[in-house]
Formats: sequence, C-alpha cells, structure tokens
Amino acid sequence: MSHRCLSELEKHTDQFYFKALQYGQYLWLKGHAGRAILAVTRGLYADLPEARPILKECPLPYAALQWIVAQHHSDDFPGNPRVSFQHQATRLRGPRQELRRARAWAVWALIRQARPSLPGDLKDPADPPTHEQIEAMLQAQGHPNEARLWRTTIASTP
Repeated sequence: MSHRCLSELEKHTDQFYFKALQYGQYLWLKGHAGRAILAVTRGLYADLPEARPILKECPLPYAALQWIVAQHHSDDFPGNPRVSFQHQATRLRGPRQELRRARAWAVWALIRQARPSLPGDLKDPADPPTHEQIEAMLQAQGHPNEARLWRTTIASTP
C-alpha cells in the first residue's frame, strides 16, 4: 500500500473511509505510528452520513487513534500528535470546519489522556475545552451517536 491508495479514490465515500483505515493499519504494522495517525485521521474527517453501511461495520476511529498513541513504544513521534490535533482544532478552515474542529478536540483529549507525557504547544497555548464541552460540540456538529462513541472511548482510556 502507498498514499496512492487514497489519492486515487473519490473522497467522502465508503471506499475512501475504509481504505484510510486500512492504510493506517498497514502503516502501523510497518512501524510508522505518525503516518498511521495521519491516514486514520483522513478517514475521521471524511464526510460520511451516519447511516452509511461502512460506519456500522467500522465506527468513527476514535478508539483506533487513541490505541495507536497509547501503544506506540515511546513519546518519540514524527511530530507531536497532541500538538498536531491542538493546531487542527484551532486552525482548520474550509468545509465542515466546526465538525472537523470538534473531532480534532475530541482526538486531542484522547491523546492527552492516553499519553499525558506528550507536551502541549507552549508557544501557542490554547484554551482547551473540557470533556463536557467536547461532548457538546460533537452532539451539535457530529453524528447522532458520535458524542456517545467518543465518551465511551475516553472512559475506557486508562
């Protein structure tokens, strides 16, 4: 597999979503945690209505992203994922901006809980939302069950 497996597909389709998750797993198995996070995040940001069959089989990948960060052998990532999602949450623009920002904060919280040793961005300190605020953002912007899915994932994080 390579990045072409995603670039050759029309975005925001079931096939793209599934391939992003597959590619993330492939990268993880090859020892590329940072790139795996990027691939899985592309799936997370895909514009799929909740009723799509693929989302019943493969729910939004909050648990997968948390797992990758928690299972990585050290805090040495090619790019700090905590900072990356903080920047996405505060700087994303374009279509579906509010939903993508809510999802970025949701993943940021999962990363922060799974790997508290990763530092935040000290040069650009954000005023991060609480878990309750993230849940409210996901309820307002996301799929009807998305906040519950995220809350279940964060509750299972040690």
